[in-house]
Amino acid sequence: MVLAVGLMSGTSLDGIDAALIETDGLTRVEPQAFLSEAYDEAFRPRLRGLLGGKAAAAEVAAVEAELTDRHAVLVRRLLAAAGRRPSEIAVVGFHGQTILHEPERRRTWQIGDGQRLAEQLGIEVVADFRSADVAAGGEGAPFAPLYHAARATGLERPLAVLNLGGVGNVTWIGAAGGQDLLAFDTGPANALIDDWVARRAGLSCDLDGRLAAAGTVERGILVRLLDHPYFGRRPPKSLDRDAWDVSLLEGLSTEDGAATLTAFTAASVAAALPLLPEAPRRWLVTGGGRRNPVLLQALRDALGAIVEPVEAAGWNGDAVEAEAFAYLAVRSLEGLPLSLPGTTGVPAPQTGGRRFRPRRAA
Repeated sequence: MVLAVGLMSGTSLDGIDAALIETDGLTRVEPQAFLSEAYDEAFRPRLRGLLGGKAAAAEVAAVEAELTDRHAVLVRRLLAAAGRRPSEIAVVGFHGQTILHEPERRRTWQIGDGQRLAEQLGIEVVADFRSADVAAGGEGAPFAPLYHAARATGLERPLAVLNLGGVGNVTWIGAAGGQDLLAFDTGPANALIDDWVARRAGLSCDLDGRLAAAGTVERGILVRLLDHPYFGRRPPKSLDRDAWDVSLLEGLSTEDGAATLTAFTAASVAAALPLLPEAPRRWLVTGGGRRNPVLLQALRDALGAIVEPVEAAGWNGDAVEAEAFAYLAVRSLEGLPLSLPGTTGVPAPQTGGRRFRPRRAA
């Protein structure tokens, strides 16, 4: 068992999560501490401006350096809060920020300077988790399923863990646990809703689904949104957050648009149900979407199953993604697979991650 820190900056662009766990990289995981820090309103648009990978190299470099420094500050705060010294930490798993994801072209790009972070912390860093998978023909996402399986030890199966961040993804865990996994992106989760309410109402999210609750779903637009080739593809499969054109909604009120996009997220998850080997007995929801009661009820209606936040299983839903990259960093150091044919479509179990060692000790 070693101590590891995991860092996550997700597709919702809301901020950085940092988690400290103790793990053997296999089935034993003991969460220790968690901190989160939201991006300020000056930095978030700069980060958003890099999406698509077309920004000038100088701007990418400047934002990458600032992003890395923000991660370093949060790790120091996390360790101080946990009463741990950098020398006690075996590794930091640094996901970085995805600004381009095109696995069909064998391209994926997460910015974040692993060497810079290692130097600032004096701790070995593992970063660039997805590139090896994509280069080998995998989708490069989702990457948390092996961690979900480790945490689900002892829970009734088949079980689905549904992450509702910017993009939604599901991990189906069968009777054999980590040897019986299927995972893929389901479709948009919070990204389209957040972008809509930000543009229309200047809000960072539809808090508690209040706008959606006050609106009416425009069924014709919902049908057109669902008429997308992605839903006809067999898994494993993955998405970029900007795969959907929401210009169809421009004539709607803020509330009706929020209601329609919320229904779209739920319908996207329901479209995944026929692709699973067996209907899950329970859906555990992680990510920011689990806080939206309107979305959770829409999921219950669409899935006809138990749908509840992962806290019902004793997990911290805010920490799961960051914890996953701490766990994966330990596996990377041990040369263990980070992805499987059933999780990303990679031809064989795939190791990955790049190691960055500090030139000075902690």
